[in-house]
Amino acid sequence: MYAKVIVDVPAKQTNRAFDYSVPEALRDWVAVGSRVSVPFGPRKLQGFVVELDDRSVMDPAKVKPIAEILDLSPPLTPDLVQLAHWISQTYLCHEITALQAMIPGALKAKYERHVRVKDDSMGQERPMSGLSGNAVGQHSFLLPAQQEIIRYVAAKGSVEIEALLQRFNSEGKLIKELMAEGYLQEVQMVKDRMTAKKALTVFPPDDPEQLRAWAEQLPSRSAKQKEVLELLAERPVPVKLTDLLNELSISAGTVKSLVEKGWLELREVEVLRDPYSHRSFQRTVPLSLMPEQEQVFQRISRPVMDREHRVFLLHGVTGSGKTEVYLQSIQTCLDQGREAIVLVPEISLTPQMVERFKGRFGDQVAVMHSRLSHGERYDEWRKIMQKQVRVVIGARSAIFAPFTQIGLIIIDEEHESSYKQEESPKYHARDVAIARASQHDAVVVLGSATPSLESMYGTLPEYKAEAAAREDSSQARFRSEQLDLFGASTEAGHPAADNNSQARLTGRRVPFELLTMHNRVEGRPLPRVHIIDMREELRQGNRSMFSRDLYKAIEDRLHKKEQTVLLLNRRGYSTFVMCRTCGYVAECPHCDISLTYHQSSRAIRCHYCGYAERELTVCPSCSSEHIRHFGTGTQRVEEELTKLFPGIRVIRMDVDTTTEKGSHEKWLTLFRNRQADLLLGTQMVAKGLDFPHVTLVGAIAADTVLNLPDFRAAERTFQLLTQVAGRAGRHELPGEVYVQTYAPEHYSIISASRHDYQSFMEKEMTLRKFHEYPPFHRLILITLSHEQVPLLMRTAELLASRIKELAKELQPMPVEVLGPVASPISRIKDRYRFQCMIKYRGEASISRLVHQAVAGFEELERQQKLTISVDVDPQVLM
Repeated sequence: MYAKVIVDVPAKQTNRAFDYSVPEALRDWVAVGSRVSVPFGPRKLQGFVVELDDRSVMDPAKVKPIAEILDLSPPLTPDLVQLAHWISQTYLCHEITALQAMIPGALKAKYERHVRVKDDSMGQERPMSGLSGNAVGQHSFLLPAQQEIIRYVAAKGSVEIEALLQRFNSEGKLIKELMAEGYLQEVQMVKDRMTAKKALTVFPPDDPEQLRAWAEQLPSRSAKQKEVLELLAERPVPVKLTDLLNELSISAGTVKSLVEKGWLELREVEVLRDPYSHRSFQRTVPLSLMPEQEQVFQRISRPVMDREHRVFLLHGVTGSGKTEVYLQSIQTCLDQGREAIVLVPEISLTPQMVERFKGRFGDQVAVMHSRLSHGERYDEWRKIMQKQVRVVIGARSAIFAPFTQIGLIIIDEEHESSYKQEESPKYHARDVAIARASQHDAVVVLGSATPSLESMYGTLPEYKAEAAAREDSSQARFRSEQLDLFGASTEAGHPAADNNSQARLTGRRVPFELLTMHNRVEGRPLPRVHIIDMREELRQGNRSMFSRDLYKAIEDRLHKKEQTVLLLNRRGYSTFVMCRTCGYVAECPHCDISLTYHQSSRAIRCHYCGYAERELTVCPSCSSEHIRHFGTGTQRVEEELTKLFPGIRVIRMDVDTTTEKGSHEKWLTLFRNRQADLLLGTQMVAKGLDFPHVTLVGAIAADTVLNLPDFRAAERTFQLLTQVAGRAGRHELPGEVYVQTYAPEHYSIISASRHDYQSFMEKEMTLRKFHEYPPFHRLILITLSHEQVPLLMRTAELLASRIKELAKELQPMPVEVLGPVASPISRIKDRYRFQCMIKYRGEASISRLVHQAVAGFEELERQQKLTISVDVDPQVLM
């Protein structure tokens, strides 16, 4: 029996499966998806089994055996192994990188250097050069100290080098000589980064009458021990020691005395960490659906029950009740004996969202997000592995939950750019979700009040006709591309038997079906939106960051005891620091970006590399004291609010105030309990919040994103304004929104003020088609970085030329290579950056072309410490 293993070495030469034999003792344990330790050269490495076979392409005598299996149950399901291969081919990353992205950080290998006694050294008597003294014992040429070291290591089996040096802290030279002469050898061990949590647990005997009899035997001075026995007689089940001590207010010595008598047993038991153990969730029942909700629910539930793979785009205005539709659709899925995954943006994964799912499905829900500790995330993942839960709600990576019977995948706020991972593997969760659902014949629901244009394009007749024509005209070519793309060849090290299953992993080739919800629940009106021209405010002499209308509106809400949400998508106190005498701007010495002033720490910081220095009082260039802070950040708005409205209670939520664990929950709970009048924050306050007493929303600088060098700037502006406006008037009280801008005539702002997605989409689609941007064309962004500009420029030009040369083979398919040019942020962390952009229509061929071109520069990357990063379908162009 042979296993094909992808090893933990992300490099071109190792980006394939290697053959290992499966020892007889491990044959019942090794499966596709197993994590194993294997010898690789002189080292032992972690690897993943991607295929099992009874033959090997290598000489059997040269095939090394698997050293050990690292988990009793494979951490990856076979469909996840297949999906990892698809991700590596689609997003041009190493396969081990895709596999590692699917497991919790606790299982990512930690390599430890251990020492053990060499197998043939025990019992040998041989002289050692460089050693002196008359040794006695088994190794007659060894010093007593060296014999003691060998006996110590032999007794332990293997000892970590650092631990051995600590135990024999004055014998480092002797240890080194023992290793040099072959008595000891160094081995690399593969360890997990996290161990299971264990708790001391009290086990009573099975017979409660025996406990009562023992309690009667105790003298009156042992009242506490008697209490323990009587409690356990009432509840004769194992109980955690800490729980028992707390409940009875006793010391550990009381329980220890009973253990010493042999009446109770105390032992360590593994327990799962529960991040919500301190919370209780009130169970909720399904609500009556409004006609629009019912219609959408029926459209989703039918294919769920029929086990039919479909993709729906649910376009529902803010407050239309999408979440209740999600909950009832999930119940339908669970009733079929299947499992559901719900993805939400990280910033929308609020306690309120968790409460709604836990309240409906109780302990069947696992929650996975970055604010959990490593141990908590590991244990939530283990609940899924052990089939203790059937619903997962989480951020982007929850799409890899190791379910085996998926029936429904929901992506809420599907337009969010955070669903695209910005480090390798640079996958988009939306496309991975569609690919994974195709493996399980599951339904995907993409929900948003402001769907991305790429998703909306998938519902249009133009796209459906294009997809059908492409399928009809090039079916044979498409199938051959898919087989090649998904590694059907034996060279790739993956089975080609299930071609239909492989070909289903086609991502966005599947047309989407549009579902709409135009009305808010119970017919509540959408909030009225006022556009405030800040140029006119300036002409009228108002130099404040608040327009006169917004000022009056905040004052009115304070008087009415209603709540306000203010959005400013900039953290810090001011966006840059400048000398008014000579024009000097404080910039990061490591990045081409200005430093942001933070008043709370009186420091200026770089938001890219973290560099910080004390605030400037004198200009470093001209020694002038006329240093001023320009621009507006959330800290400055908070300060201004307390000046203008004495006594106002403000909660500020941005990256600086939400770094501590539980901080999101703390601030939002305070606001929900009306212990604050105003919630001020960056885009994290724009989504997923539902507060009954919020009747006013203000966008301080609506055009912050509008001027970025990004073709999606207008779309993101429209989405952000529409989403934040949706926080107002969600319940009985009507809402009002004030949008402050210096570009009141821009179509994205006008459309957002009218809640008019259709007019925005039509205008933006026309522009995108004219300029050949997504969704009509696709993009691949290649970014190169190095410490020296000349080498960087030469390499970027060679790479662009190589891509253009290879692209000629794809004619008549149009492929346009733009660049190389300096990136918009041309230096980060002392590394200069250049980029090339590839525009094209089509699918698999371009991926292979780019992979081939970049692979030719891998040796240069290694030798010169050059970095080449490939981003397929990029969301960020900076």
